[in-house]
Amino acid sequence: MLCARLTNARFLTMDPGRPVAHDLGVWRGRIVGLDEAVTSLPAREVVDLQGATVLPGFVDAHVHLAWTGLKQGTPSIAGCTRVEDVLARVAEAVTQKGSPGAWVSIAGYDQRVLGRHLTAAELDEVSHGHKLYLMHDSGHGCVVNSAVLDLLPAGTPHENGFLAEGAMGAARALRLPYAQEELAEAIGRAARTCLAEGVTACAEAGVGGALLGHSPVELGAYQLARDRGLLPLRVQLMVAADTLHPVAAHDADGIPRALDLGLRTGFGDDRLSVGALKVFTDGGMMARTAALTAPYEGLGHAGQLQDDPEALTDTIVDGHLAGWQLAVHAIGDRAADVALDALERAQRLRPRPDARHRVEHAGLIRPDQLPRFARLGVRAVVQPNFLRYFGDDYAAIMGEERAPWLYRGRAFLDHGIPLVGSSDRPVTDGSPLRAVQFMVERASESGLLIGPEEGVTVAEALHAYTLAGAHACHWEDDLGSLAPGKRADLVVLGDDPTRVDTSRIGDIEVVATYVDGRAT
Repeated sequence: MLCARLTNARFLTMDPGRPVAHDLGVWRGRIVGLDEAVTSLPAREVVDLQGATVLPGFVDAHVHLAWTGLKQGTPSIAGCTRVEDVLARVAEAVTQKGSPGAWVSIAGYDQRVLGRHLTAAELDEVSHGHKLYLMHDSGHGCVVNSAVLDLLPAGTPHENGFLAEGAMGAARALRLPYAQEELAEAIGRAARTCLAEGVTACAEAGVGGALLGHSPVELGAYQLARDRGLLPLRVQLMVAADTLHPVAAHDADGIPRALDLGLRTGFGDDRLSVGALKVFTDGGMMARTAALTAPYEGLGHAGQLQDDPEALTDTIVDGHLAGWQLAVHAIGDRAADVALDALERAQRLRPRPDARHRVEHAGLIRPDQLPRFARLGVRAVVQPNFLRYFGDDYAAIMGEERAPWLYRGRAFLDHGIPLVGSSDRPVTDGSPLRAVQFMVERASESGLLIGPEEGVTVAEALHAYTLAGAHACHWEDDLGSLAPGKRADLVVLGDDPTRVDTSRIGDIEVVATYVDGRAT
């Protein structure tokens, strides 16, 4: 007897052997058959989906769950477009804090809507003895007041209180780490948001690093969330590369740096596992710290690398030698050069044809870099919603020649480069359906077309959020398509994204989300 049979639906299976079905059987959390294989079988529960469209649960290959959940509970200045309004809201948050000298965190900071960065002096006027920390929405910077600047190591670079990349990490290090309990609750909040958008599996893009999670025992917070029943979807944890340390392993192992006990990609189970090693090579476009080969339009600089290119290369190579899948953050084209050079060197030293190394973001990729991606078998893990919401700004700072190279789609596919969809939530909207719409239309919210020749088909965009995401995370045996033997992770939609007008895809209702054959 089946545990459940889902019927009266249009199942878009993403399986080329049987692309569409109307019935699906579930036994102990797995799909046991489709259509005639299960229609006549008895089932403990028969669910009539009333003509809905069903897809495999979406895979978001690059998220920040802890940051998302923490941001949801943090006072925010999002929506403020005037400096005086920002300062008024900061002052309000300060008054709600207890004893003087305490830290006050503020979310939603983005200098672009203000026309300039806030300054430490302006924050001093409303801090009343507190330490202020305003997190940039990109995750690549913050602005602080003088009380924080006075505590930083001498020589820490800043621009009137704005700290980018490593300097931001130095400010974060002044604070006590988050408690595991607090992180677990934040993870749970973010996980529920993912489920509401049809996401049943995701890759957390970096635990243990200095920039976001801020806890030396962050992985334990995910275990705690699972133990408490707060983790209702599948999560793979990328590990920040700065957690590696030299090891005295046997020479035959060829492992120069590792985590303790040799822990690496693949450890864990179908609900919580260790994924790729996350390596930052540059910053972000919102904060103007993504590393480019030519300056930003209207600015006198071209962003920055996170470290000396040789040091970045050594980290990437050492991770490869230690058996890790690599997830290399590279937004600018200069950073992508560093990533590709390092991955090529790593594969030359120790060939691993199915390493499935990834470039996270691949935000600005020149035409000459595309063949290198393909030759190295590197996956491009993109965030289409960046251009949906920030595309006007990104196109302006890249200029007419480079704007069509932003967050490519068609060019990756035409070169045989796996195109993987993701959100980078909470940097922007996490909805896979809205991202799918952008991938097809290539239109920002204002209607600006950004590289329209990079548009893909609806089927190709859905593939990026199902099978391609599963394969990038080594989940393809269990997830990504609706086929016998795979996990019964499903998203039930109020309409069919392959049949409605493209402009309506992002607004399709997510009716229900199933994990292991159970509605969440």
